[in-house]
Amino acid sequence: MILSDKTILEMLRQKTLRIEPIEKDQIQPASVDIRLGDTFSIVEDSSSGIITLQHEITYKTIRTNRYLLLPGQFVLATTLEYFALPDNLTAFVEGRSSLGRMGLFIQNAGWVDPGFEGEITLELFNANRCAIELQSGRRVGQLVFAQMDAPAKNPYRGKYQGQKGATGSRVFMDRETE
Repeated sequence: MILSDKTILEMLRQKTLRIEPIEKDQIQPASVDIRLGDTFSIVEDSSSGIITLQHEITYKTIRTNRYLLLPGQFVLATTLEYFALPDNLTAFVEGRSSLGRMGLFIQNAGWVDPGFEGEITLELFNANRCAIELQSGRRVGQLVFAQMDAPAKNPYRGKYQGQKGATGSRVFMDRETE
């Protein structure tokens, strides 16, 4: 079941759902607007020119209120908001259609697990032929919350728990299964 604005406001009031900072106009009928933070990370070039899943990837991270995303460029960014989801709530990250129509693709693997706490890292890609200026504090997407039928038996406590800033891939920490 997707949560309504009324339920979201009540959960925020009861502090069973935490979103900080938040302004009342971010609450939409069936979602919460998310805003762009001020941290951006890009993958640093490797000497081999190859990214592997077994080794840590290095990133160059900057803090700025404005970031110029060049055509064909990929950058990690973060939400301005810090989230704490209870163990019975999940969320979907959706980009804004207005930005997609400019060629700005916004993703984060699309899913926020129950029990997650932290800022959400967004993957941004400029599919346009022109640069796109990104501005901290600007609405870039929305979070749609869904109530689960029961609290998760194993809520999220993974490698991105508590993240702040544009957090790079930690896939190298995964244990391989054979």
